[in-house]
Amino acid sequence: MEVLYFPDAPGPVRWPHPVLALGNFDGLHRGHIKIIDRIRRGATERAGTPVVLTFEPHPPRVLRPDKAPPLLMTPAQKLAALAHAGVQGVAIVRFTHELSRWEPEVFVRKVLVEWLRVAEVWVGADFLFGRDRTGTFSLLRSMGQQGGFRVEKIDPIRYKDFIVSSTRIRRLVAEGRVEEAGALLGRHYTIGGEIVHGAARGRELGFPTANLATVNELVPPNGVYATFLTLDGVVRPGVTNIGVRPTFGDSDRVSIETHILGFDGELHGHAVELAFVQRLRDERRFPDVDALREQIAADVRRAERLFDRLSV
Repeated sequence: MEVLYFPDAPGPVRWPHPVLALGNFDGLHRGHIKIIDRIRRGATERAGTPVVLTFEPHPPRVLRPDKAPPLLMTPAQKLAALAHAGVQGVAIVRFTHELSRWEPEVFVRKVLVEWLRVAEVWVGADFLFGRDRTGTFSLLRSMGQQGGFRVEKIDPIRYKDFIVSSTRIRRLVAEGRVEEAGALLGRHYTIGGEIVHGAARGRELGFPTANLATVNELVPPNGVYATFLTLDGVVRPGVTNIGVRPTFGDSDRVSIETHILGFDGELHGHAVELAFVQRLRDERRFPDVDALREQIAADVRRAERLFDRLSV
């Protein structure tokens, strides 16, 4: 998958007849995948290239930094997910205050027509662009007719009674409702990072843990979760505690510690991914170490029953 940045790079020469999905694509949820599936079909019909156009930084980081939401993915995670979804090219517009003041017509002319030479553009039903978000789907379609490219939109995807959106998924993750967030994403919510040395409290209790230093902005709230930890393509079930270890009272820094079921190998320094399956309970302070050990054993048994149902 080739990645190009606007305005740094010249127009793509290896993307014939780009069929473009336009948006932010944070989380790459079910709605995003529906758009990507559609541009892949369109590219096949046109003998063209399925391309995603997105923005860095996330526009609210530039326009309203005090209100900008934590993102579900890092840029690298988003690119990896797009490649896995079958996208062949990613066009990244470097978002600035100057670009935010462009009229919609200027954005279409400079980016879609002159730079990318798009053949077809697909957007979500609520997509807006240009100065003060004055660019609507109807305006984009009208400009497409003038510029020689087709414009279509994808209706919202619903899960039960809710429209699938990055905003809703962020809220669910922030509330610890990781199972519901996974249903909207179409996969478990996942963070990444490196395994680092910890205080070895878990090993002292008989449940050694891998301590994750994450690069992700949005981490579920303190509590105990059933999780999957992936290293070099191998997926291992586990139990993860996010919190400050209140029973020991020796830390005010939040740590992410995973006990991997049936595994006691050395992971320090390795890059891993941690997927959240289900919240098991809140973090709480126990009267002594023995009570904590008993609770961890109960957490492990509960997680094992869950993974048995999932046929892990």
